[in-house]
Amino acid sequence: MKNPLTAERIKRDGALWGNTTIAQAAWRKAQERPDEVAIYLEGEASITYGSIADEARRLVTGLQTLGMKAGDVISFQLPNWRESVVVDIAASAMGLIVNPVIPIYRDHELRFILKDVGARLIYIPERVRSLEFPSMLASLRAELPDLEYVVTVRAEGQHDDMLCYEDLVENVQVDLDTLPMVDPNSVKAILYTSGTTGTPKAVMHSHNTLARVIQNSLDYWQMDERDVMLMPSPVTHITGYGSGMVLPFVTSVKSALMPRWDADAAVAFINEVGATASVGATPFLVELVAAAKRHNTGLPTMRLFACGGAAVPPQVIDEACEGLDNCRAFRVYGSTETPIITLGFVGDGQQKLASETDGVIYAYEVKILDDHGVAVPNGEDGEIAARGAGMMLGYADPEQNAQAHDSEGFFLTGDIGHITSDNAILITDRKKDIIIRGGENISAKEVEDVLHDHPDIREVAIVAMPHERLGEGVCAYIVPVSKESVLDIAEVARFANAALLAKQKIPQHVAIVSDLPRTASGKVRKDVLRRQIREIIAQGQ
Repeated sequence: MKNPLTAERIKRDGALWGNTTIAQAAWRKAQERPDEVAIYLEGEASITYGSIADEARRLVTGLQTLGMKAGDVISFQLPNWRESVVVDIAASAMGLIVNPVIPIYRDHELRFILKDVGARLIYIPERVRSLEFPSMLASLRAELPDLEYVVTVRAEGQHDDMLCYEDLVENVQVDLDTLPMVDPNSVKAILYTSGTTGTPKAVMHSHNTLARVIQNSLDYWQMDERDVMLMPSPVTHITGYGSGMVLPFVTSVKSALMPRWDADAAVAFINEVGATASVGATPFLVELVAAAKRHNTGLPTMRLFACGGAAVPPQVIDEACEGLDNCRAFRVYGSTETPIITLGFVGDGQQKLASETDGVIYAYEVKILDDHGVAVPNGEDGEIAARGAGMMLGYADPEQNAQAHDSEGFFLTGDIGHITSDNAILITDRKKDIIIRGGENISAKEVEDVLHDHPDIREVAIVAMPHERLGEGVCAYIVPVSKESVLDIAEVARFANAALLAKQKIPQHVAIVSDLPRTASGKVRKDVLRRQIREIIAQGQ
């Protein structure tokens, strides 16, 4: 795939890039501190710098025997396993492009991604929960002419026409002097957006952009060799990939990977390894605080929890700061394209800002644009546009790439918000998440924030629903605190009225559900909810 990096971008951001690759960093750490832990693994032996580098060098030899060469794309659909780290380092060393794929994706998503990215090889587990990956790949291969190799990882037996990871690493270690020179500005990873609003987009990051994102966080949060980053998010998502696998090689901070999220296990794991920080979506923080309370611990080693990727009600932040001994929880904002534009408020006396804004802007230029692409003053709502050294190189699709940036190279996020007097961003909506009722725009997030304060509501998602007279109405999908909670439309209207919410913003339909559909990163799939309510209305229910 063509690298969209421009000379203008290099001139603007080049001084902020480290100009190294994760493989170069891994070899250096292995030589300097081979026995030091790089990554803690829940339920498994820890990864040391020496052991992981040795395995990666053996895997490079195995990949060379398959004819893999610089610029080829390899996908991996693996959990937060040791092998994922090995695959990433080996690919970096060879100049291969990695395409992390969320393990929960099924045939429909996987077919599109592998075909679009042109993957020559994919690593898969044999089974995760009820899904059997070899049979899924076997059914897809005829539609994927570029896919030459399927490699199973931790498989119990041999599968027809598939290779075994364990065989690929049964090789001698590659001589580092024979490896190609890899440009840190070359494409390192292609990650696909969650596709909540349409066709998934292939986001391209370089070695330099990924490392810059990590360094921004460490600089702002003042992290060092004493810190351990708990990472329950999938390493196939930008959060887990960067803060789980890149971080321990390009910085002095260790990471701690969980193969799957379990709040009670997380409490034990944090206390076991002395985890000090984490980055994750709202459900992780909510459930972690509840589990800590159950286990009668304040998780004293934890000092930072950056919460983002989905709506973060202020009370979630407040409850975390109150329930954990030494932890500052705060909201952050970013995307796969522009990771972590804001880095929260972590100072003394800043809890209100931490809970009620989406964080202070750091290491990015941000402007707010009106419908004509003109910047508006601070305090006024508009589309958030950002650029910085950590932003993506661009989309793989040139047309998508051109539409996603303005003439100055700012990425158009599609999020609506404003910049406060504290240089913080406050998200108020998404362009396609606005309910237009009788020609009037209604902020879904505003309604959600009000209803989140109801004591019997655990979570709520507001979406547009068809309205015969006004075009669109307001629909509320609600996850109650318990089965005994009474949350019919009358109660929701009563509470909204008591909160002085404008009448046109009060939901006309309430659906009680046990959970909300989500992307792998924890974002609520509002496109799914909108489709559901359209179908219900069409059926006259």
